[in-house]
Amino acid sequence: MMNLYSGTTDPFSHRCRIVLFEKGMDFEVIDVDLYNKPEDIAVINPYNRVPVLVDRDLILYESNIINEYIDERFPHPQLMPPDPIMRARARQLLHTFEHELFSHIEALEKNQKGTVEKSRAHVRDQLVQLAPIFTKQKFMLGDEFSMLDVAIAPLLWRLEHYGIELPKAAANLQKYAERIFSRQGFIDALTPSEKVMRR
Repeated sequence: MMNLYSGTTDPFSHRCRIVLFEKGMDFEVIDVDLYNKPEDIAVINPYNRVPVLVDRDLILYESNIINEYIDERFPHPQLMPPDPIMRARARQLLHTFEHELFSHIEALEKNQKGTVEKSRAHVRDQLVQLAPIFTKQKFMLGDEFSMLDVAIAPLLWRLEHYGIELPKAAANLQKYAERIFSRQGFIDALTPSEKVMRR
């Protein structure tokens, strides 16, 4: 059985939980208190961070690497596009998300004075730029839920928690977010601490 060491409020761990629940697999989530991490996290991940996936002798960290491994090992439903060109585009977009959106998570989580306002504005502006995609399609890559939707979902869920308000121009993005939040895999992946992040 796969074990996922997962932070109960960590957006990166949230991604991995979504994939595991979407796949409907046999796995165990080991909840980790981010403010009081067990020592074995530093032993299995040199960066002492979650998420960490342990599958027999294999130990993986970094959410996108974990999720691609799960997707390749358990291909139904497939979350990365089967076509190499589309898969490369998806990876490129995942990379963009990391740099343009998720690089600001630490400042938002720590609510650091001086940097938090800048991070809020940057994330909001980046999300507004994404909104037009959803005038013609249900999800990031078209009509099928994919790894890109998984990647951005934890951030969209936490907007209120991070104090980010989207303008009316992003109405399509908010409808898209609701589509993700209504998926059973997403609902099942929420921890009690995450459920209270959004009214």
